[in-house]
Amino acid sequence: MSSHRTARVLVYTHRWLGIVGGILFVIWFVSGIVMMYARMPALETSERLSRLPAISPESIRVAPPAPADGDIARLVINTVETRPVYRITAKGRTQSIFADTGDALPVVDAEQAMRIARAFDDSHHALRYDARLTDADQWSFGVRGRMPLHRVAVEDDAGTVLYVTESTGEVVLKTTASGRLWGGAGAVMHWLYFTPFRRLSNVWAQSIIWLSVAGTLMCIVGMVWGLWRFAPMRGYRLRDHRQWSPYASWMRWHHYAGLIFGIVSTTWIFSGLLSMDPWDWHPSTAPTREQRQLISGGPIVAADLSVETVRRVLKGYAPSWPKEVEIVRFRGHYFASSAAGLVSFEEPQFGVRDQLPADQMVGAANLVMPGIAIDGMSWLDQYDSYYYDRSGRLSLPVLRVRYSDPQHTWLYFDPRHGVIARKEERLSRLNRWLYHGFHSLDFPFLYYHRPLWDIVVIVLSIGGIVLSVTTLTASWRRLKRHANNLWT
Repeated sequence: MSSHRTARVLVYTHRWLGIVGGILFVIWFVSGIVMMYARMPALETSERLSRLPAISPESIRVAPPAPADGDIARLVINTVETRPVYRITAKGRTQSIFADTGDALPVVDAEQAMRIARAFDDSHHALRYDARLTDADQWSFGVRGRMPLHRVAVEDDAGTVLYVTESTGEVVLKTTASGRLWGGAGAVMHWLYFTPFRRLSNVWAQSIIWLSVAGTLMCIVGMVWGLWRFAPMRGYRLRDHRQWSPYASWMRWHHYAGLIFGIVSTTWIFSGLLSMDPWDWHPSTAPTREQRQLISGGPIVAADLSVETVRRVLKGYAPSWPKEVEIVRFRGHYFASSAAGLVSFEEPQFGVRDQLPADQMVGAANLVMPGIAIDGMSWLDQYDSYYYDRSGRLSLPVLRVRYSDPQHTWLYFDPRHGVIARKEERLSRLNRWLYHGFHSLDFPFLYYHRPLWDIVVIVLSIGGIVLSVTTLTASWRRLKRHANNLWT
């Protein structure tokens, strides 16, 4: 291909992708700044637990039943309107059974949802039943799998709205007027999370993927063309002066902004593409089913959990009763796990322990990857580059174990809950840097140093906004010219 033809391909590719995507890029950059400080509304686990009543051991009068359709994958005990409830998950389905009578929790109607919301809010404000949702509204896509939901409005100054599940009677989402405002300006705009569009899950996902592909191509082509046309040595004569760019007015600023901010704009759009996990190119960071079974020593067996056994374990939390406990199995032994810590089913008289013994975690590390040698292990009291959370909610300490399998697997063992907290393989570690590193700039030297991180991200975002805005006038003029040509 001749240099002239190559130039035409570069120009027209960048021009028309820019005309189509210019406004979208402005939206992405502006909403990205908002998302630094505000995400989609959600109900934090700590707040949810703080609103639940404590579980009285004496209220447990029946043992958890065995599910008819498979082994118990997860067993949680909490309450509905002060009554204890077993939440039993088997084969991906959860059923709720009252632990005082053994009856299945009936479908929660509007009246009961109002009572549950009133107990949760505890602010003495008036409540208004708003709607029964059979599909997600603008804010509830994160809990779409829990439908139907009852939406209850709280008549308070914050404009609070609560979402109560019809099947389990749990409050699973809380929004406020402020949260909805900033969520709309940030996440909704950034992810194109508009309700009718988002309900078409596959169409939405493919649209984001291919818009990101087009945006990445546009940036790459633009950088190539911008470098091609940049001439600091010979320069260009425009009117009565010389300059390094052949463009004038807004397009000259676009040219210079592209040279300065083009690379980071490309990495942001490309990493945004990776956020959709296109084409399943990297493995999950969740442990495999086999690894979970090996560390647990087998599924939870309902016959092992008598009424007296459950009561004794709950009493092990004395003098404060827990608000929610999960029954976990670790290397064949049962434990109750709550925010307060672990209580052993075999030795409940010793009360709450903060974590499992270190030697038991090391022993588990040797079990979960049979036949695979361990390259190294270390206890982490601080987050590393792969197991981390700036809000500090992820459990510490953890045991990080590196294996010599072809995938170079790393497993993070959590002694506070007796589980594998995270799995990392070679490709998932690469994805961490290509996605999280480039998209959030969460490189350790920068991510934990605020406000330096804020300043860098905002400055680069403003550069991206300038890069995008400077094309809009020229794009509008070109579209008008083409439209006029079509009509004449």
